[in-house]
Amino acid sequence: MTLRMLAAAAALVLASAPAFAALKPGDRAPDFKAPAYLAGESFEFRLAEALERGPVVVYFFPAAHTPGCNLEAHLFSEATAEFKAAGASVIGITAGNVEALADFSKETEHCGGKFPVAADPGAKIAAQYDAVLEKKPEWSSRTSYVVAPSGTIAAVHADMNPNLHVRTMLEAVQALESAGR
Repeated sequence: MTLRMLAAAAALVLASAPAFAALKPGDRAPDFKAPAYLAGESFEFRLAEALERGPVVVYFFPAAHTPGCNLEAHLFSEATAEFKAAGASVIGITAGNVEALADFSKETEHCGGKFPVAADPGAKIAAQYDAVLEKKPEWSSRTSYVVAPSGTIAAVHADMNPNLHVRTMLEAVQALESAGR
């Protein structure tokens, strides 16, 4: 293998490796409130209130109506009943295309009205969760957290590939349920 081929292979591995979020399990989750939509209806989402009802999956995504985010929202939508069965709720948060969130929240091929999505203009909440897109810092990255009812981070998954976020977060919520937290 030539040096150029080795460098290319190393670059490919680094580019495909998941990002590592600064918040770790056991850290206190930053509290927040944000304008949100559920099935097209606006309301104010408050993390502290949601945690009173059980664990919350807080998932950040770059922008509504983009291919990876559409897929991720659809996958979370399909798994909503499983999250509810484990006592958890889901909130998607984005700093990108926030003007489209009302429609995104109700469209069947995305959220389908099954869970809310919140607007994070300027990625202020995302910055508190170290979930800012490096190449476009005004948008959030694709980072998911399970926040336990105690307000601490129970699990984190940071990867721009949307395919494993739902399964990883569901397994973490089910582990919390099994542990009786």
